[in-house]
Amino acid sequence: MSTVPRLEQSEPFRWQGVDVLDYKENDGSFKGVNRQVLADAEHGQGVSLRYFEVAPGGHTTLEHHEHTHVVIPIRGAGSALIGDQVVELALNDVIFVPSWGWHQFRSTETEPLGFLCSVTVDRDRPVKPDAAQIALFNETPAIRDFIRY
Repeated sequence: MSTVPRLEQSEPFRWQGVDVLDYKENDGSFKGVNRQVLADAEHGQGVSLRYFEVAPGGHTTLEHHEHTHVVIPIRGAGSALIGDQVVELALNDVIFVPSWGWHQFRSTETEPLGFLCSVTVDRDRPVKPDAAQIALFNETPAIRDFIRY
């Protein structure tokens, strides 16, 4: 991708010259997710802006890490676990994922969920829950019923 000052959409939710990439490695911790990197280190902002799309019935990995996220849903419908809260996502909401906050994003069964996600360019690796953390999640019915592994 070049560092032109404008990145045009080639079709809805697809940008010219931007590859649609698989989300992570398919280790079974997510379902139906792809991403596009819209801005990264080469733009000199210190942040990476990505567009994620979760297919109907899909979900991202349940994880946490030191770096934060700012997420803005721009397509479809869904919900998210942020820390210890399950929240409904509305288009153009601004969602803050705090440092070490557990998070997972899910689309509805009938619509995709597309969102912009901004993170720092230099960031740590995500950590998945261990058996003890899963047991804690299971103590809260709303969280237990929401999360997918």
